[in-house]
Amino acid sequence: MLELRAVTAGYDRRAPVVRDAHLTVTPGEAVGLLGPSGCGKSTLARVAALLHRPDAGEVVLDGTPVRGFRHRAPREQRTAIGVVFQQPRLAADPRLRLADLIAEPLRATGRRASAAERVRELADTVGLTPDLLGRRPHEVSDGQLQRACLARALSLEPRWLVCDEMTAMLDASTTAALVRVVEDYRASTGAGLLSVGHDRTLLNRWCDRTLPWEAVTAG
Repeated sequence: MLELRAVTAGYDRRAPVVRDAHLTVTPGEAVGLLGPSGCGKSTLARVAALLHRPDAGEVVLDGTPVRGFRHRAPREQRTAIGVVFQQPRLAADPRLRLADLIAEPLRATGRRASAAERVRELADTVGLTPDLLGRRPHEVSDGQLQRACLARALSLEPRWLVCDEMTAMLDASTTAALVRVVEDYRASTGAGLLSVGHDRTLLNRWCDRTLPWEAVTAG
């Protein structure tokens, strides 16, 4: 279970952007978090993905409280969560070819020997042709780059996925394709999903339940 308990977070303790947030995602469940731009939902998503330390409250992952965030999180917890951000160009190192971008987590966790085969498998899963794997971010479209970012998020077979406005910058066909990839992955692995967005129709179709921002946080 992924639990956020009384989480308060932000970038200035005097003015937090998230106050007293409570959220639970059970294994295999897809939960949508609906809110307008600027309300703080991306900050909460980063807390859930163990990328931002809350000022108060706690994150509990599979029954174990999280004590470290970002690189200080234990590897077992850090690798249990895959995350996809809204803007792939900000989430991807512009110097890396797409194959290396996808392989980053594998190499960081000592799986270099099997990285090439896994990259080919993931590229096929997300709809990237072999010729695209040798290109750098500036040489591909936003949709192609987001496919690579999703492949990277799935590379370590996480038990939890956090998608922060994953499809906000994509066209309808690419959106449908990436949602289908996530759903196929969830169906085959039982992974839980937290999907953050402002499109109520998409979240209602994609998720088992959709929570409005005001139902999750005090402000």
